[in-house]
Amino acid sequence: MRALSLALIAVLALTACKASEAPVAVQPSSIPEVEVPVLSEETMKAVTKELSLDSYEGRAPGSAGEEKTVSYLVDRFKKAGLEPGNRGSWTQDVPLVEILAKNVSALSVADKSGKAMSFAYGSEFVIGSYRETPKTTVDQSDMVFVGHGIVAPEKGWNDYAGVDVKGKTVVVMVNDPDFDMTGLDGPFGGKAMTYYGRWTYKYEEAARQGAAAVLIIHDDAPAAYGWNVVNSSWTGPQFLAQSKDGGKSQTLANGWIQKDVAKEIFAAAGQDLDKQMAAAKAKGFKAVPLGLTASFSFDNEISRKKSKNVIGLLKGAKRPDEYVLYTAHWDHLGICTPVDGDNICNGAIDNATGTAALVALAEGFTKAGAPDRSVVFLAVTAEESGLLGSKYYAENPVFPLSKTVGGVNMDAFSMAGPAKNLTVIGKGKSELDAYLDAAAKAEGRTPEMEPTPEKGFYYRSDHFSFAKLGVPMVYFEGGDDLVTGGKEAAKRIAEDYEKNAYHSPKDEFNEDWDWSGVMADLRFYYRVGRMLAMTDTWPNWNEGDEFRAIRDKSRSGK
Repeated sequence: MRALSLALIAVLALTACKASEAPVAVQPSSIPEVEVPVLSEETMKAVTKELSLDSYEGRAPGSAGEEKTVSYLVDRFKKAGLEPGNRGSWTQDVPLVEILAKNVSALSVADKSGKAMSFAYGSEFVIGSYRETPKTTVDQSDMVFVGHGIVAPEKGWNDYAGVDVKGKTVVVMVNDPDFDMTGLDGPFGGKAMTYYGRWTYKYEEAARQGAAAVLIIHDDAPAAYGWNVVNSSWTGPQFLAQSKDGGKSQTLANGWIQKDVAKEIFAAAGQDLDKQMAAAKAKGFKAVPLGLTASFSFDNEISRKKSKNVIGLLKGAKRPDEYVLYTAHWDHLGICTPVDGDNICNGAIDNATGTAALVALAEGFTKAGAPDRSVVFLAVTAEESGLLGSKYYAENPVFPLSKTVGGVNMDAFSMAGPAKNLTVIGKGKSELDAYLDAAAKAEGRTPEMEPTPEKGFYYRSDHFSFAKLGVPMVYFEGGDDLVTGGKEAAKRIAEDYEKNAYHSPKDEFNEDWDWSGVMADLRFYYRVGRMLAMTDTWPNWNEGDEFRAIRDKSRSGK
């Protein structure tokens, strides 16, 4: 998140504790060779199949399916030879709030004369609240266009400069100002998205600025998905992490509007949307008051639930107070929209496979014996609801983040077969790339940057919760150049999964799957984590990366 803000650094300072030793920088020569034990394909199959059964009801947080999942994982972690990772307990409670917006009004946008336009909920705009309040009302709130809604002091960029948005509704663009560049040399990483481009950041910054509401302008290309995804994601129940203030530090409401809706609004304000969006790409852009007001209301149906992270620990033999993380999310969507009469989203690939990998890797580590550093196997909840389980652990760590060396996240293994390469999400961000390079050399594969860095995948899975607070994390997937069929076959298989199975009841266990590529990837995950656990180096984010300052502060103990 490109040196996010003093607010985040302050949060980290509360959780950071003083490092006992000065950090040791990574040198390729300092990375040890490691042997990979035989990793169990049978474990991968058995755990994936079990967690994908209909009896687990899609593993939704707070459901009966969660109880079965947690019980099963605790049993498998025990059998793998781990010990409880949370002060004698296998689990960490994660308090969640479920908020469902009901009786949502239309969005009314009025000019000074009182003439109003009306936009329909769902098809033209979506809205919700992060506040635990029975009713949300925004009445005649002044509207201000704030470009990309970014405040980045380290880049001399402030879209809120010179404007007071307290109590107002800000209209914001998605992604970064340099989204449409072809290279990676722009002020915000060029084509590659930074955290400043994520919709979650837009809401966070608007709240820090005191805005009453936020409306993000949806645009297919910079958002990386169509309006159908926004509509389906925002018109049902929303899980949030419980907060001490009941969400009072958040805006009253967060939402999205269709780009055509934005064009109508800007035209009513005497502005040209395309010209203003183009102007917002340049440093020094000044926010534009639109001379219009926004009004809407909705009720909030609120329920509180406790979900659980599952934590297993293998203590280090030499430096047990230094920790390496393996993470994967155990949850999925639960009961969902039926397809061919089936309404259970089993989540076999996403992410029963990654959860199974935690168990298989734990078995491999205990078989090989304890490494120098401790290894934490963390199965987190509520990833599908916004990375909530990993966020809760990162903000309430069992093991101090300042003593957490780094880690690896696993989210959805590919069943396409072995690949010649490896797709690295966020390649070039940290010194952990050196470990990837060493593992790749040993495995005879080539690590390559993700082909679509503008989609911001680095900020969409659980590793981000730790990266955001300074812990170097890597996230990689099976490559897109298959041993059999090359890139064309890989693309065809990936597109078929995304179209027909992703986040649907069709993501089910298949007895005919080819596990050879999964096991090749699992070996890679083992190597990277084992190498990291057998050194005394402290990988950092590369100079200029958005997480570097936060990590430096954590490790200094200041």
